[in-house]
Amino acid sequence: MPKLDFLEQEIRKIKENGLYVPIKSIQSAQGAWVTIEGAKILNLCSNNYLGLANDPKLREKVRQTLNEFGVGAGGARTICGTMSLHRELEQKIAHFKRRESALVFCSGVHANVGIIPLIAGEGDVILTDELNHGSIIDGCRLSQAKKVIFPHKDLKALHNALKMNKNARRRLIVTDGVFSMDGDIAPLNEIVELGEKYDAIVMVDDAHGEGVLGDHGRGIADHFGLHDRVDIEMGTFSKAFGVVGGFICGSAALVEYLSQTAKTFLLATASSAIDIAACIAAVEIVEKSDNLVRKLWENTRYFKDGMRDLDFDVGASETPIIPIILRDTKIAQEFEKRLFEEKVLTRAITYPTVPKDQARLRVIISAAHRREDLDFALGKFKKLGMRRSY
Repeated sequence: MPKLDFLEQEIRKIKENGLYVPIKSIQSAQGAWVTIEGAKILNLCSNNYLGLANDPKLREKVRQTLNEFGVGAGGARTICGTMSLHRELEQKIAHFKRRESALVFCSGVHANVGIIPLIAGEGDVILTDELNHGSIIDGCRLSQAKKVIFPHKDLKALHNALKMNKNARRRLIVTDGVFSMDGDIAPLNEIVELGEKYDAIVMVDDAHGEGVLGDHGRGIADHFGLHDRVDIEMGTFSKAFGVVGGFICGSAALVEYLSQTAKTFLLATASSAIDIAACIAAVEIVEKSDNLVRKLWENTRYFKDGMRDLDFDVGASETPIIPIILRDTKIAQEFEKRLFEEKVLTRAITYPTVPKDQARLRVIISAAHRREDLDFALGKFKKLGMRRSY
């Protein structure tokens, strides 16, 4: 179509700038190893933190549910799409998160984009960390509120912004719990204290904290002991829980309000029964035992220590998200390619996702990894010899 001819030119620009991302197709279930192009590859870039994406208990739960509930939900949650399973999952995740109530969305993106414009509008101000996830940014853009972007984890700047906007009708502070490119943790305890001082609503996107931080992986609010002091918690089932979907936890009034007003809830066909059933099984596993969470952290410490011993720069990582900072875009992209040739799957993260001098590989560790898997990866990093001084 002539009207869309400009798209080919835009694609060429992406490639010329070194920003084009080839998309690989996986021919197996998610796990420590996956099949790509017929070869077994060590998977170091999946968000499957606890290895639940192919767990036998989840698969059995799905088989049972399929026979009873079928495949599709049939409509939006408010029309005819809400099944008893949706209610069961909401009760279980609220209990797990130690919150009063919860509402399940089709994805974390749906949750963020749906809630932020409803909490802050014209006459309000949103204070957002500069490294927040893109879905938070989009939610802020959809709001009619004033936006104040404060430097990453800069509490002094946040304090000053709150003071300058103390006369706004409503103030909303929103932050990631775990930042997905650097693997560092938000100073949520101090953010909450500032929120209480200036009567600001505090929202945390805990997508990468669920199943990772806190008791049994209950997340960053649990990590800091802040259950009753964080106003809004967003989480996902698509990472540590190994399935798909998002949720909001908080007060019963918050959840009821969202269920009546959030467009991404009202207009979206409900998640399928089999996805919801798998989420239920995953929450039950994690709440019953913390073995997988402990294994995740054991693996994380082992691999991170190994990379430091090899003199790689792992940045400010505090979690299983480990940036291997190589700084130069071409080096990072070449390193990704060479690792894949050595049967290790990682992704180069470059500008504009990160600053121009902060190109890196992003490694994500899983409880599914065995010690020999991690040693295999460390051996390949050592072989390629990409050091900080490269």
